[in-house]
Amino acid sequence: MANGIIVIDKPEGWTSMDVCAKLRGILHEKRIGHGGTLDPMATGVLPVFVGRATRAVEFAAERDKEYLAGLKLGVVTNTQDTTGEVLETHPVTADREAVEAALDRFRGDIAQIPPMYSAIKRDGKKLYELARAGKEVERAPRPVTIHALDIVSRDGSDAYTLRVRCSKGTYVRTLCHDIGQALGCGGCMSALRRTWAAGFGLDRAVTLEAVQQAEDPAALLLPVDAYFARHPALTVAGETEKKVRNGMTAVLPGLDDGTYRVYGAAGGFLAVSQAKQGKLATIKSFFEV
Repeated sequence: MANGIIVIDKPEGWTSMDVCAKLRGILHEKRIGHGGTLDPMATGVLPVFVGRATRAVEFAAERDKEYLAGLKLGVVTNTQDTTGEVLETHPVTADREAVEAALDRFRGDIAQIPPMYSAIKRDGKKLYELARAGKEVERAPRPVTIHALDIVSRDGSDAYTLRVRCSKGTYVRTLCHDIGQALGCGGCMSALRRTWAAGFGLDRAVTLEAVQQAEDPAALLLPVDAYFARHPALTVAGETEKKVRNGMTAVLPGLDDGTYRVYGAAGGFLAVSQAKQGKLATIKSFFEV
């Protein structure tokens, strides 16, 4: 039975669900989920949680992400990226200095209006379904945080590669669109590569081809506790282990407050737990019942 995390370098043209479907076939495991959707045009880090590890998916979405994004100035599209229908074109007079100055207003806490071509639901329908039917509805701005926004390179007179580190819920194509609006010439996203998600970088990623060609694809899975490596480990035994296995609160006087990776006496990963005032309570269990 396959259990663990595999970080896929998602190929262009695939949806995140396509990748999960492919891995279900390769690993012969139905329980598979991903840690953060990537649009078909995007490539890069897609953490995939397999078997019992799917219980960690909810934690993956909370963490910051990092991208390399292509910004194409002078072009406005209905999808805010180059896959869409061109709505406007404008001459680009902004130089690198002007672009640098424009980026400044998008760093830190900002409000973003989600794009119509997104999976957000309105009255039970996804926005992109309404957009495809030619409808546009009002969307409330959402707070997001842009932790880092830098120019990596200038590619010709009207194109740039940006490095973006952002909070969950950020639409990088909307960021590109809004930068174009701020410069007065319009803009859209021309490429997107995710370099970091759910605490994993490209250095941990493998291609789907590598998984297909592996003698034992399950051997490529990282143990689920690797995802929680930033939290200290705590080993429990006897009555305390029994309580953790039964989802009960254990009393451990003197244990510092915080989140722990909890292991049983035999070394198996049991749970992620929260310690507060000498009491240890399970946040999520991970052992096979």
